[in-house]
Amino acid sequence: MAKIIKGRTMETFFYIIIFIIGSLFGSFYTLAVYRIPKRQDITHTHSYCPNCNHKLGLLDLFPIFSYIFLRGRCRYCKEKIRPRYLILEILSGTLFLVIAYFMGLNLENLSLEKIAEYCFIVLYLTYIILVAGIDKENRKIDKYVNVYGIAISIIYMVYLCIVENANIYRYGIYLLLYILILTFDTITLKRFAKSTYTNGILLMIVTMAIFTGETTTISSIIITLLAIGLYIIIYNIDNAISRIKTDEKASNKISIGFCLGASNIILFIIALICNYYYL
Repeated sequence: MAKIIKGRTMETFFYIIIFIIGSLFGSFYTLAVYRIPKRQDITHTHSYCPNCNHKLGLLDLFPIFSYIFLRGRCRYCKEKIRPRYLILEILSGTLFLVIAYFMGLNLENLSLEKIAEYCFIVLYLTYIILVAGIDKENRKIDKYVNVYGIAISIIYMVYLCIVENANIYRYGIYLLLYILILTFDTITLKRFAKSTYTNGILLMIVTMAIFTGETTTISSIIITLLAIGLYIIIYNIDNAISRIKTDEKASNKISIGFCLGASNIILFIIALICNYYYL
């Protein structure tokens, strides 16, 4: 009986650690989403308050607890901190925990393969959350984040082909798609002096397919298209009622990357849960 209680205690402690790590990543995501579009350093520059620019101390940087103890305000200038920081830290911790649990990651079967698989998922989540977050704030698919996504995708494909003997031809097709999209993006960059939003979305979709599979990716695209269609209908109805005409199209206001990222994460979690209970 004592061994069972001890085992459950260790298991609980293990999952608490995973939640804490997830909340730390959530804190990093908020920082990265804010700094990357501004081309600010995200690894070496100390965290600071965006209102008063005061460097934050250690007590200001504890995920979740710092926000609660500081009552949602900066310790130095008393400026209110947006609740999204707290929400993202909690969601990130919960996401890491849920994925670990439904992957069957626990102390009893903690193998190198399980750890590697979980680490790749964390790297992918970092990519998809950064793309979605930056797109939501700026309606932009950041090219540097996409480069990161391509890099981890290539490493993941090599890992699958070597360690798990995955179908090399399948991933060869994905690699070819990357090359074609990047070539087209280079052409548009030279012609229009900027990367197109569409090219960024296409690169995002390929990365999604590599990590979450074709079925989940196609379902994410369908849900995104339905959401866009519903938004455009509501937008046009609202304009017709208010009789306010705008030059900007409704589609230009939609953060497609955010919709794709959110739907992909939700569907991926659902797939994990279904696989856990029914397979």
